[in-house]
Amino acid sequence: MPLQLRVARCMVLFSVLLFSHLPFPVIFVVGRDGTRWPTKPFSDLFIESIYMAKITFHGAARTVTGSKYLLEVGNTSILVDCGMFQGPKKLRQKNWEPTPFDAKSLDAVVLTHAHLDHTGFLPRVVKQGFEGKVYCSPATAELAKLIMFDSAKIQEYDAKYANKKGFSKHSPALPLYDSQDVEDTIKQLFETPRGKWFCPAEPIWMRYHDAGHLLGSNMIEVEIRDQDPPLRLLFSGDVGRYDGPLYHDPAPPPECDYLICESTYGNRDHPEVDLLDALEKVVSRSVRRGGVMLMASFAIGRAQQLIYLLQVLKKENRIPDLPIYLDSPMACKATGIYKAHTEDHDLSEGELDAEHPVLNGPRVHLCRSTDESKALNQVKGPAVIISSSGMMTGGRIVHHLKKRLPNPENTVVLGGYMAYGTRGRRIQEGADTIRMHGMEIPVRAAVETVSGLSGHADRSDLLRWLKPIPNPRQVFLTHGEPDSAEALAEELKTTRDWNVHVPDLGETHELT
Repeated sequence: MPLQLRVARCMVLFSVLLFSHLPFPVIFVVGRDGTRWPTKPFSDLFIESIYMAKITFHGAARTVTGSKYLLEVGNTSILVDCGMFQGPKKLRQKNWEPTPFDAKSLDAVVLTHAHLDHTGFLPRVVKQGFEGKVYCSPATAELAKLIMFDSAKIQEYDAKYANKKGFSKHSPALPLYDSQDVEDTIKQLFETPRGKWFCPAEPIWMRYHDAGHLLGSNMIEVEIRDQDPPLRLLFSGDVGRYDGPLYHDPAPPPECDYLICESTYGNRDHPEVDLLDALEKVVSRSVRRGGVMLMASFAIGRAQQLIYLLQVLKKENRIPDLPIYLDSPMACKATGIYKAHTEDHDLSEGELDAEHPVLNGPRVHLCRSTDESKALNQVKGPAVIISSSGMMTGGRIVHHLKKRLPNPENTVVLGGYMAYGTRGRRIQEGADTIRMHGMEIPVRAAVETVSGLSGHADRSDLLRWLKPIPNPRQVFLTHGEPDSAEALAEELKTTRDWNVHVPDLGETHELT
């Protein structure tokens, strides 16, 4: 602690001791919604006022994964999102490095949504001693359970395989966390509705607003209520697309002093095409080839969007009544969760009927078991197989790629963002072969892209979403590769005269 701060603390404490018999008044602070709440007595407030609010970027800084933002006010510590690093080995190894904050000292964790790069590190933090609440929306709680259990299963399998083959540097190899750690984490999930203020720890208050990115996804409005007016922050989470399938548009952003905003597509726009028209053309070309259309999909989110859009096209007789196989146990479970949370559905692309329901039907087959998945090797086209993972880094999609890529009659459909270093990115960039299971597999199947399936706002969407916000004191752009984040920063500096910064990993800023 700097000498000046130690001296200031001593002076304050001496003053309080000297005048502690005086009846210090209780101060009331008024929020933006008119609510009045008492702070601590003036003497306590004065002591704590020497502590500045600050934020540290422990993830998603100049990269799109590992979201972790540590918000501190005095002795209060709140972690916004707790994601796992994904992608290249250099990034994945950061999951194994010493956690850059004391898990036991956290008062709470607050989640924007359920995706692995926002929740996947939670069991590790719980394993290290975090015992507080994990705030999230009801749909996020249900989806996060699926994602974390699936992640633990993969961690346990990888550790077992490494021990069997003897290639780990550690003996024995251990998982990052296991299923018991996930069980412990689930007990700490605390469901919180949108639109209602909640206090994870004084003096920090938060409120959720629909981000339109995923079932249950939110941006987080923050008020630090140890001053009048409160210091206001806004965490964008992952912002969804306007007019995106199945989800509502992102809610208008509230005013803020500090904005922490994603920048995944900060330097580019999605093609301006009608999504149903684009998907219809891709399906029609696949039908003419006569083979199987293999659609890489995230188990949660895109798989449900694809089923919905294909059902709309079939109902309107724009494509044949193809069989649709959803080959992912997690996606099958997630589809049930989607059915239960219809309040998050926007079906403006097309209302469906009993014969073509939103997420199932007589020609939609949910493949849960390994035997059901293996049986798909015998499926002849035309047919649709939807499988995960979306970037083709693992999961059942790898086995289907190995089977279907060498045949030019088949079609591989890519949708949305493919991170650097993933199989999806290599296929998207036109690789002649893809390495899987120790073999080079030739890429002879047709490769199609349906960009409108991305759940992320593009550059124009982000600028549209940001337009109503008055000039914040400071904007931090996160959750984007350097070129995307820097391009959006330059745009906001030039056109809005905003104070914009792209933080590095581990960087800390005081919030005044």
